[in-house]
Amino acid sequence: MRVKMWQIIGIAFLLALDGCGKSSTSQTPAEITDNTICALDGMLLRDYPGPKAQIRYADGPPEFFCDTVEIFAMVLRPEQVRHIEAVYTQDMGRADWNDPRDNWIDAKSAYYVWGGRLKGSMGPTFAAFARREDAEKFSREQGGRVLQFSEVTPEMADLRGGAVRDEKM
Repeated sequence: MRVKMWQIIGIAFLLALDGCGKSSTSQTPAEITDNTICALDGMLLRDYPGPKAQIRYADGPPEFFCDTVEIFAMVLRPEQVRHIEAVYTQDMGRADWNDPRDNWIDAKSAYYVWGGRLKGSMGPTFAAFARREDAEKFSREQGGRVLQFSEVTPEMADLRGGAVRDEKM
């Protein structure tokens, strides 16, 4: 009887240790609501066209971004120190550009079109796609170059966007 009790305690201890260092945060993407705001500028995501993004950190709730250019600016910053569990963006091969909802994909495995004619909330943006074929089709129709996540540079993630480039402002 005593041996069984120590075995049970030992198994419970090992199971508890197995959970140490692991985050309890779910790595599934959260959905955008009518009140979801951008972590960088407080803009309501639903008010703007183009793909949105979110970061799932190990130490808190997801942070949303109203434009994919913002997600690259955050992730590619050398001073980024928070542990990122996952990065998501929306598949524009399935989502409506003017009212993107749901259709979350892993941002690191997505294909991006940079330099296309369609703009996001911050002006020029990275149109995200789950399938390379969809990105190539978008590129033929809207212009731009197809890139993978690893090909995006910090210089491409220019947050000066529409306000800097809009001569009427």
